[in-house]
Amino acid sequence: MFGSAKAKNGSKYYKKAEELSLMLAKKGFNIMTGGGPGVMEAANKGAFRYKNIESIGLNVDLPFEQTPNKYTTIDLSFDYFFSRKVMLVKYSIAYVIFPGGYGTLDELFEALTLIQTKKITGVKIFVFGVAFYKPLLKFIENKLYKNGMISEQDLHIITLTDDLEQIVREIEASVLDQIDILKESGLDGTKYYKSLAEFFLEEKTDNKEA
Repeated sequence: MFGSAKAKNGSKYYKKAEELSLMLAKKGFNIMTGGGPGVMEAANKGAFRYKNIESIGLNVDLPFEQTPNKYTTIDLSFDYFFSRKVMLVKYSIAYVIFPGGYGTLDELFEALTLIQTKKITGVKIFVFGVAFYKPLLKFIENKLYKNGMISEQDLHIITLTDDLEQIVREIEASVLDQIDILKESGLDGTKYYKSLAEFFLEEKTDNKEA
């Protein structure tokens, strides 16, 4: 989960990030953020309430703004943005982008590029905050797509929404998609495939018992 370090405790996007994190943690998903304040703190805070869930913070050393929040169970620190971004992207099964500044946009476009170029597959990008991000998506459509710089398919990589339940629902569905992709690719013997399959089976069992 990505978003502004400057979002205040109790602000709209802080509350929504914490709420979404709680919803995902309840479903058994670990949460990973940039480990700082603002939206990152809110996301870690939601996950931190569940003792069987990892609330992961991958911090970067900066002269301002980026101080580690206290709601992580795993906390790592990086000197450089590029190495931190690799870890944030590589070990995630979905990306949720809340409103933020240059850093958040950098992470969004990094993820978009990796999916567009098929360096990663089966991972979804959710952009939360319709009013905030709609002008950006219009720019992408009107300038990038209409000038032939991206394909129509590229427009559908992003899911723009204000619906937290939709995000949770579609992340759960994406786990199944990733399981199918790995199996079709002959990777059903990998540790990653087995962890996803085990997670999904445990979730089904929990739902039946409930």
